[in-house]
Amino acid sequence: MHAGGQGFDSPHLHQIFHFDISSYFLNESYCDINCSKETGMTINTNKEGNPVVGIVGGSTSDFPILKKAVDLLTDLDVESELKVVSAHRTPDWLFEYAEAAESRGLKVIIAGAGGAAHLPGMLAAKTILPIIGVPVPLEHLKGMDSLLSIVQMPRGVPVATVAIGGAENAAILAAEILAIQDEGLRAKLRNWRNTLTETVLLNPESRGAI
Repeated sequence: MHAGGQGFDSPHLHQIFHFDISSYFLNESYCDINCSKETGMTINTNKEGNPVVGIVGGSTSDFPILKKAVDLLTDLDVESELKVVSAHRTPDWLFEYAEAAESRGLKVIIAGAGGAAHLPGMLAAKTILPIIGVPVPLEHLKGMDSLLSIVQMPRGVPVATVAIGGAENAAILAAEILAIQDEGLRAKLRNWRNTLTETVLLNPESRGAI
């Protein structure tokens, strides 16, 4: 598959990937959460905003896990996008996405993949933006293959890797990276952490028998 020199957001490029990808990946159930039926690939969490966190999965089967990252970032008022970018089925699209990410305003990319999980590493090879890898558990090996595929990166091309299925931690880590230069986001993260602490302390079962 070749993008023909077209830009990342060009209509022609979207037509190419509609023909080649949407029939393969599109799962109608995900259209209930803003999955574009025109491309079969994109969930925009804020159609009027500019995403600063890119969230990508190898296929829509990764979306139930990655949607947790979308939801948490939304709670923190961090704009994100969710797309299908397959390292093996759509390598040209992956390169387009990675190379255009910085100019599009993305600051961090969260990439979830299962099995031979090369997506996070390939993205890291094509951009200097921070990449956070989320190992997606599959039926066989329960995500251990995904974890090892993502975490064992060569020197000079790092991928920050969270726990198997740990999309929420990926979202928090992305927000913490952004919060280095955003005092307002730092305050929201502190409030979120305090709420987490209070949830534990206010639960009588957490204290056990005294």
